[in-house]
Amino acid sequence: MAATTEHVSPEQFQFQAEVNQVLGLVINSLYSNKEIFLRELISNASDAIDKLKYRALTQHDLVTEGAPLEIRILPDAEAGTLTLEDFGVGMTRDELIENLGTIAHSGTRRFLEAAREQAGAGAGEGGDALGLIGQFGVGFYSAYLVADRVEVVSRAAGAEGGQAYRWSSDAKGGFTVTPAEREHQGTSIVLHLKDDAKDFLDAWKLKDLVRRYSDYVSHPIKLQEERWERPEGAAEDAEAEKQLVLEQANRGKALWQRPKGELKDEDYQEFYKHLGHDWEAPLAWTHFKVEGVQLFTGVLFLPRKAPFDLYDPNKRRGVRLYVKRVFIMDDCEELVPQWLRFLRGLIDSDDLPLNVSRELLQDSTVLRSIRKQIVKKALDLLDELAKDRPDDYRLFWEQFGPVLKEGLHFAPESRDRLAKLVRFRSSKVDGLTSLAEYVERMPEGQDAIYYIVGGSEKAVAASPHLEALRSKGYEVLYMTDPIDEWAVEGLSTFDDKRLVSALKADLPLEGQDEAKDEGEDQRKDELAGLLAKFEQVLGEQVAKVQLSKRLTSSPTCLVVPEGGLPAHLERMLRMNQQDVPATKRILELNPKHPLVESLRKLHADDADAPQLTEWIEVLYDQSLLAEGSPIDDPARFAQRVTKLLEEAAALAVPKAEA
Repeated sequence: MAATTEHVSPEQFQFQAEVNQVLGLVINSLYSNKEIFLRELISNASDAIDKLKYRALTQHDLVTEGAPLEIRILPDAEAGTLTLEDFGVGMTRDELIENLGTIAHSGTRRFLEAAREQAGAGAGEGGDALGLIGQFGVGFYSAYLVADRVEVVSRAAGAEGGQAYRWSSDAKGGFTVTPAEREHQGTSIVLHLKDDAKDFLDAWKLKDLVRRYSDYVSHPIKLQEERWERPEGAAEDAEAEKQLVLEQANRGKALWQRPKGELKDEDYQEFYKHLGHDWEAPLAWTHFKVEGVQLFTGVLFLPRKAPFDLYDPNKRRGVRLYVKRVFIMDDCEELVPQWLRFLRGLIDSDDLPLNVSRELLQDSTVLRSIRKQIVKKALDLLDELAKDRPDDYRLFWEQFGPVLKEGLHFAPESRDRLAKLVRFRSSKVDGLTSLAEYVERMPEGQDAIYYIVGGSEKAVAASPHLEALRSKGYEVLYMTDPIDEWAVEGLSTFDDKRLVSALKADLPLEGQDEAKDEGEDQRKDELAGLLAKFEQVLGEQVAKVQLSKRLTSSPTCLVVPEGGLPAHLERMLRMNQQDVPATKRILELNPKHPLVESLRKLHADDADAPQLTEWIEVLYDQSLLAEGSPIDDPARFAQRVTKLLEEAAALAVPKAEA
């Protein structure tokens, strides 16, 4: 029996500020895409039934007697309402308040930030914001596209005494919650339609929208329609009477169980939109059936855009687990490795028990086999995309490339396949390039792949560390993602070519060992005293000072000793509260630079000259700035530079007057 309630005053609540802003965006900006509401509410209802069926595997009293596990669409032209009813898991009073009135589960704060970013980038009004609705889990609010008031009556499965609650709001700042009555577990959403949305009461229109957007929802979606029929048992000449009947509007057959030959691209695209709560079509997909030791079917999708929480360490995986067509869980981390967390889709296994638990999943040989197949199918899909549709692969890489590169570090068994898929910016070509393309362009005599790690493409392209490599005509890959340093260490070689960092102190350059520059030994002897002076002045700030073979136009640079981290990675780790010891870098001097030669002469004349100490410190600070590092005393550096400019100007003025 459902609980009853009489004469209970409604509890008043206020929306959190961000929810009010989302409602304003939905109501005022998405007016041209009203039909999104039906797909979003059906998807939520489908998820509620999935969750109930899973819980009912172990809690057998959750489903009330006579409750059909289906979704119903009930138009009422006289009342001007459209009701979507499900018999799923339902919500408690607290869940209604939390899920519909706060940002705790809706992600609205980040939704608003993303919407503002798109607006600032010049996105058309409402167009791109539409895609954010599903991405950020605020689909419920799409009800206000067509309704000026929404009521939600929900009874949680297993609720004590069968108590239900009614949530109601006109989206003008607050909502009310009151006890209510409902015969079965589940949720009813009553939309009080706006005058310009009454066409959504038309059965033909509703059926068309269901078949277009939700045809492959695995639960029956039944639409209430009016029929003029004679009452059962009435005489043949009796007048027909209006009857309300429920007719299934979707096919309801699991798409992944249908033969690929009878499915169109549009079928996969709409299924993905339902499954991933995404408005945009996927970039690519693969549909497969694996038979043998294990039997399972799967559909995997590559989204077109990255979700806002892609780099959240608690990010939920996007591949659902089914067993014999029964939904088990939508956050099965054992199915998908972290470096493939961008995948969406599902796996339906015939070899796992229906009452599977997370503990069993962790120890399951079957699941490990499925995981291995998911990795293979995902990499096959990426290979195919890169080969046949390079422009689309570029779009994928721009959204998910840094995540895929994590696999080079965490999945050594997939390293060779991933090495063919990674892309980088380069000193030689515009756009992205692969390692294979780099090797094809290597000049004769080059036996290593050179790269530089840094915070931005602009910074690494201007780095003095590349001077000798450029002079030899060698291409350098620009690695500017935080994961790159660890990823490239996991890779180490490609096509029998070593990957060598231009930042390392022991940078090997072909031909240097065999052919020393004429007079090199003499310069070493001449500069030995200056090197010692640099080390004396800089002290503990550097590991050592040495002559450089990589510099051709800059006087100095800082290089990373063996086992050290580049400066930008140290800074990034510290910003994330990581306790990282500072790496003392090596200062290299260009022995052929005029400034270094002038300092040598000054040192030979007066090793204790105050100017020499100042200029050494200026060169060190300049090297820090060149690598993107902060200097300890910016004000002092500015004073020194100003003094040098004054001296240079004083020398230049007499020449100009002469």
